Amino acid sequence: MDLLPLLQATFGYPAFRQNQEAVCRAVTQGRDVLLVMPTGAGKSLCYQLPAVARHSAGLGAALVVSPLIALMDDQAAKLAAAGLRVARIHSALPREEAREACREWLRGNLQFLFIAPERLRVPGFPAMLARRTPSLIAVDEAHCISGWGHDFRPDYRMLGETLPLLRPAPIIALTATATPVVQRDIVEQLQLADPALFIHGFRRDNLALEVVELSKPRRHEFIADFLTTPDHRPAIVYAPTRKAADELALQLNAQFPTAAYHAGLEPPARDLAQRRFLAGQLDVVVATIAFGMGIDKPDIRTVIHAALPASIESYYQEIGRAGRDGRLSRAILLHSYADRKLHETFFERDYPPIEDLARVARLLPDDFVEPEPLWQKLHMLPETFARAVDKLASQGVAQFDREGRVRSVAAAVDAGRWRSGYQQQLGHRRQQLDRMIEFAETPQCRMSALVRHFGDTAGAARLCGHCDFCSPESAAAQPFADPTPQQERDLRRMVRALGVTGSRSAGRLFSEIGGSPGDPAARRQFDVLLDGLARAGLVTLSSETWTNPEGREVSYRKVTLSYEGRTLAEDEPLGILLRQPAGSGSGSLRRARKPKAARDGAASASGSAAEIPFTPEQAELETRLRRWRKAEAAAGGKPAFFVLSDAALRAIVLAQPRTLSQLLAISGIGPVKADRYGAALCALCSGAEPAPSSP
Repeated sequence: MDLLPLLQATFGYPAFRQNQEAVCRAVTQGRDVLLVMPTGAGKSLCYQLPAVARHSAGLGAALVVSPLIALMDDQAAKLAAAGLRVARIHSALPREEAREACREWLRGNLQFLFIAPERLRVPGFPAMLARRTPSLIAVDEAHCISGWGHDFRPDYRMLGETLPLLRPAPIIALTATATPVVQRDIVEQLQLADPALFIHGFRRDNLALEVVELSKPRRHEFIADFLTTPDHRPAIVYAPTRKAADELALQLNAQFPTAAYHAGLEPPARDLAQRRFLAGQLDVVVATIAFGMGIDKPDIRTVIHAALPASIESYYQEIGRAGRDGRLSRAILLHSYADRKLHETFFERDYPPIEDLARVARLLPDDFVEPEPLWQKLHMLPETFARAVDKLASQGVAQFDREGRVRSVAAAVDAGRWRSGYQQQLGHRRQQLDRMIEFAETPQCRMSALVRHFGDTAGAARLCGHCDFCSPESAAAQPFADPTPQQERDLRRMVRALGVTGSRSAGRLFSEIGGSPGDPAARRQFDVLLDGLARAGLVTLSSETWTNPEGREVSYRKVTLSYEGRTLAEDEPLGILLRQPAGSGSGSLRRARKPKAARDGAASASGSAAEIPFTPEQAELETRLRRWRKAEAAAGGKPAFFVLSDAALRAIVLAQPRTLSQLLAISGIGPVKADRYGAALCALCSGAEPAPSSP
């Protein structure tokens, strides 16, 4: 089938977006598909168009499993507006409307039926669906099925039991935030048969990411100051708690139209806030993580996190709601050490001790019963009991029905196995938070770090060019400035201290240059200096662990002198910018002055970015290029990175251009650099000795 005319006639789009057509064709032809595509890249069309195509061929309606009512209603409304026959079944609809949707499904009068995953727990509902084979099954937000994902939903596990009843319909699993381990788990849990895998780029080139360390009491004032600039709105602010969302929304509403959005509000209030924001009647929504999934508002200019998210996956999904119109937009992350404490509190609340789970597991009967007598017998709070059953359900030990009754399903699950699985889940959740903290605290290209987290090592080799690490002079949330004379002396002392062995733990380096462990202000200033050295490419930072005498693993930051740091002359300019205090409430969100040499240096820094290992031949070429660059810099009296950025040097090693046209295709090489250094660079890549560059 020619899908382009169908796309134009049904949805009104003149052409496919990048990567859409191949996915649509595979699903239309009946293949199982796993699609991982960035937020805002057009995932929904990849099941909607094949559903229309297969329905027109007489293959029935599409069944869409969606985790959030707002997401479901938004997509269903758009399909209905396009003239398609759509029905929904979820808990917010009247019972009779749900029954009518079932009747329409059985009559074959629908093109799309949206259901919430918990409907599959209703006795007889899966069998009813199976009476009419769907044209395809779309599992939206498919990461929810994985215990290793950031948003696991036990109800999604039911899909693995139900979907075989609906075969031979093809299944398309869609998500924006699946790491490689989650991708494998999705395929296994959904029992996808020889699926076509479409794992598309996680990079968002129009997002400028900034991370600001700021104490909690100063954040609301900082956010209010930042959003005062009209160009920074519309905006979404993600707050860590419902109370914080209400307080900040009230404060911001005094300056511009703002509303709160969280699960503690009545559904009509949430719906009204969402509709007003989409219609442009609100400038800002202050929300918990419940807001935003599937919300298609293209002109969001800023996403602010008022506290550290629990995982990189959720952070990536939330910032993806900015800049869907392709224009440059910002994502601002505010954090401090206090956020770790908050997440530890959440963790203790959401993950009961394994002894509590064992007590609940022993008491659960084989048939569904009301939970109240059980938690009363255990002398356990109802919230704690519900969380314990939820975690047992994730291990295949317990199950809720639609009425909230609970039973054991552990006949074939021994206690040792579920205990081990729960311990692994606990470890994974802690690791997710550790990685989020590392992302916030380690100087590195923000976008490169994100795409590397999702397994895109090739994409991670290219710096974004406009985050606060790559381009600090254009940062909007936090000013940067040249070091004071005293700071420059401290920076050089740090480089000299590292020059003896080449690497130190950050704590030991702090002590060696005279820092006192009991002086937190001095340690904060040291961290600012360390951040500046990493931004300039003079050191790299990495997270390491060691096992103490008690057998406990201890994490620390390792500081390693880079090639540029080892070869830095005493009289050579450092080319460093340092972070300045942010959020003082003085309104000083100005851009700091920065000399051109320092701009090039900051943009060239590769920080702690994990890199693809070089082959021996590539490593040899890298050494030749660095020697040449240092000689060129010395001849011109400039810092080495002024001649060629570290990122561009690495890209040249990987590409090994032999011609000027090949050289110009490399990011960071423009006509001026190609004209001045092109012949020498191409000669080096060819193994020849370069001629002196023109002055």
